[in-house]
Amino acid sequence: MPVPPSTLAGLSLRDLEYAVTVAEMRHFGRAAERCGVSQPALSEQIRKLEALLGVALFERAARRVEVTPQGEALLAQARAVTRAARGLLDLAQQQAEPLSGPLRLGVIATLGPYYLPGVLRAVRDRFPRLVLRLQEGRTAALVAALEQGELDAALIALPAPTDSLAAAPLFFEPFLLACPQGHALLDQPELTLADLRGSDLLLLEEGHCLRDQALSLCAMPRGERDGRFATSLEMLRHMIAAGEGISLLPQLAAQGRSDLGGLVALRRLEDAEAGRRIGLVWRGTDPRRESFRALAGFLRETAPLPPAPETAS
Repeated sequence: MPVPPSTLAGLSLRDLEYAVTVAEMRHFGRAAERCGVSQPALSEQIRKLEALLGVALFERAARRVEVTPQGEALLAQARAVTRAARGLLDLAQQQAEPLSGPLRLGVIATLGPYYLPGVLRAVRDRFPRLVLRLQEGRTAALVAALEQGELDAALIALPAPTDSLAAAPLFFEPFLLACPQGHALLDQPELTLADLRGSDLLLLEEGHCLRDQALSLCAMPRGERDGRFATSLEMLRHMIAAGEGISLLPQLAAQGRSDLGGLVALRRLEDAEAGRRIGLVWRGTDPRRESFRALAGFLRETAPLPPAPETAS
């Protein structure tokens, strides 16, 4: 049975956005703060939306808010509707002036602090009307935010973990061996990944793509390993300086950094595959694909390292 026009007229994108935010925050007060309205106003609009739909979206308790089973499917559709509406506005802005306005850009934590300082000035000079909104995180979280429409694009290590994302490779970043000064590996005339097997390899904690890349390159199992794990590259460097073991560091994170009083030494590896491809990814359905390709092209031209092979989707 077709939905009456009067019902569609009463359906507000603003109210859908309120509902989606409440579902995400699980709290009316925090959702109201994010949406820039008072809590009573947001609560009233949610009630009106529930009355229009004829379904209770939320179960309200004294100290918690839960999405009802009926609300799950409706809120999933609400996310799709609001994402499509943003896409309409973004497409209109793209037609008027490509690469202008806000762009929510995610960056993996093992890249952002070392790559962005050298590229932000060039981006702002080339695209003066582009307003970057940066977000740091791990690959899985950034991909999830992209798929949910909370990010527009992200800088990650390729390949992208899902076929729903389009990707443009930017540059290849080699990994360097980092080890305590005086380590036996430093005396080898030619050093390869095979020489690292069986060594005390220090890793980032679960969730970092760099952890999996290091294990894969060194042909080590991905199961649980004994020992301590670093929460960041900076802590990893300090663990190496303390003599706890060796590790692989991305070149941008290693070059120009302190050797911590001569305690950390770096060596290049002979293996051509010892590194990662950095790329720009976005939703394959995003209508701004040409703008993202243009941005990727500029980032490739200004990359601090050689370009990665072009296998963009």
